[in-house]
Amino acid sequence: MRILLLNPNTSAAMTARMAQAAEAALAPDVQITALTAATGLPYIASRAEAQLAGAAVLETLAAHHAGHDAAVIAAYGDPGLIAARELFDLPVVGMAEAAMLTACQLGARFAIVTFSPALLPWYEDAVALAGLSARCVGLYAVRRPFQVVIAVQDELRPEILALAERAVADGADAVILAGAPLAGLATVLRRAVPVPLIDPLAAALGQAQALVRLGTRPPTAGRFARPPAKPATGLTGPLARWIAHREGEA
Repeated sequence: MRILLLNPNTSAAMTARMAQAAEAALAPDVQITALTAATGLPYIASRAEAQLAGAAVLETLAAHHAGHDAAVIAAYGDPGLIAARELFDLPVVGMAEAAMLTACQLGARFAIVTFSPALLPWYEDAVALAGLSARCVGLYAVRRPFQVVIAVQDELRPEILALAERAVADGADAVILAGAPLAGLATVLRRAVPVPLIDPLAAALGQAQALVRLGTRPPTAGRFARPPAKPATGLTGPLARWIAHREGEA
């Protein structure tokens, strides 16, 4: 099995960190291809930035999805997720949706802990899009500014742990540590928190593998059937050809 791990920001260091963290979540017969967006921002922290990242997701998938069995969008707010599912004929999994669905299998209510208040509106939208607002205790963010985004899980670890404990006190049955820079931290802190801690990257990779093994066919009808061919103005390369159903052309 081959899974495309797509980092929709432009930080190659973040991609490398997530690829390393991903290894623990892969079955022995699974390989990942880790890719970094060619355009966009070093990290995504707003809904406007997520829109730009969503375009990069579609462009990267169009160029690289061939030969893969599933794709994981490796940013917590799932930029481009719904559009990617509509456009491409392989399972596409987002970290936010996967983490929340996993949390719902572990308890009645979950909480989300992240490293910056700037992320909260975007993450709140992700909860609503998944239809899970009633099962979310709340979203919690560290208020202390960080210095280097790739190092936030080390720099802000005491505050992240304190917020996870607060979420449990507020009634959370499971806690999601949200944001690509926090990949792998749930494993480090899991014995310090009395409810399950969920790593969104591990959840997304686990669900992607499960979907491939289910062997479901791509839809040809309904809400996620591939749209009809259409010419595009200003788009070039693999994405333009895919939208026009000319993907076999060089």
